[in-house]
This record gives sequence, structure tokens and C-alpha cells, in this order.
Amino acid sequence: MVEEVICTVEFIKQANIYLARVQSEVGGVREYKSNSINEVLEQVVIDLQEEFEASFE
Repeated sequence: MVEEVICTVEFIKQANIYLARVQSEVGGVREYKSNSINEVLEQVVIDLQEEFEASFE
């Protein structure tokens, strides 16, 4: 079985700001910031769903 990294996701908290850094071959590096962790998580999930749905069509 061969493993392949398709994306990396980092979550960082700085003071009251949450930051998500997403990196993938297709989308490159992008960041999402908010004072709400739920909002950041939602943005990351939506972004990755759209990216992978488009990649596997």
C-alpha cells in the first residue's frame, strides 16, 4: 500500500484569532482567519469539499 499526502492543514490560535493554513497541489497555500473556530472549520471543510469534488469528477 502506497500513501500519498493530498493536503496538509494547520490550525493555529493567536490571542483571540483562529488561523487555518491549508496546502494542496491543486489549490496551493491558502489561509482562513476568524475569531470563531467554528467559522474557520466550516471554511476549510467547504474549500476542501469543493477542491476534491472537482478533482475526482
